Amino acid sequence: MILVDGQPGENVSARDRGLAYGDGVFRTLRAMRGQPVWWRDQAAKLAADCAALGLACPDASVLHDEVCRVAAGTDCVVKIIITRGQGSRGYALGAVRPVRMVMAAALPDYAGDHAPLEVRARWCALRLGQQPRLAGIKHLNRLENVLARAEWDDPAIREGLLCDQAGHVISGVMSNLFWVKADVLHTPDLSDCGVAGVARMRLLRAAVRHGWTTRIERHPAAAILDADEVMICNSLIGVRRIARIDATDLPQAGWRIRLEKALYEDLD
Repeated sequence: MILVDGQPGENVSARDRGLAYGDGVFRTLRAMRGQPVWWRDQAAKLAADCAALGLACPDASVLHDEVCRVAAGTDCVVKIIITRGQGSRGYALGAVRPVRMVMAAALPDYAGDHAPLEVRARWCALRLGQQPRLAGIKHLNRLENVLARAEWDDPAIREGLLCDQAGHVISGVMSNLFWVKADVLHTPDLSDCGVAGVARMRLLRAAVRHGWTTRIERHPAAAILDADEVMICNSLIGVRRIARIDATDLPQAGWRIRLEKALYEDLD
């Protein structure tokens, strides 16, 4: 099912600024038995991203009801899209009314309960542009990710790793990145580019609870290859260990299980 402003349908205006300019934000989340997982965190991040773009965010209770409607009691993927709405030609904002879309789809195989917990990855040739005003936001202009994902068609490779223009590792194409070195948990600094996902946020919060030493810094790609364990995370897959990057096999140190457990310590 797809809801547009609360009504079943699939159509938006050709003048919608989300279509014309990528002017909007979205969230992709998991539903279990029809209920959104980590809803408070997902709703808070959606509201924060809307605020960063000056968008009016729909009420969380309205969105929650619509998520439950499209999920219809199933385990599935739900996507929420908020655009600035229909506008006249040109970049000026004008008086526009935001449009919200909520839709559900079947869980992809790679996010299923029996999917492998270890994945293969590759380095992407594409380099992310740096724009601090948009850093961390899951906005609708995802052309960098689209072009990066188009670099490979090998189904055995689950993820591509992205660096910025200076060669600092940032994230996966569809995931956030963590690695461990000497029992220190590292994740890239996303001040200039990249998406700060909810799973990443929850793991950083869990690290404080558990007293894990954490570093959020800029690192070259070589730091990944020198790590004791490398992991990716997002709201659909949880935490997966990267077992191989291109032709390099990576070690494991038992942190994937630790992070996965911490990620799901509460489901609200």
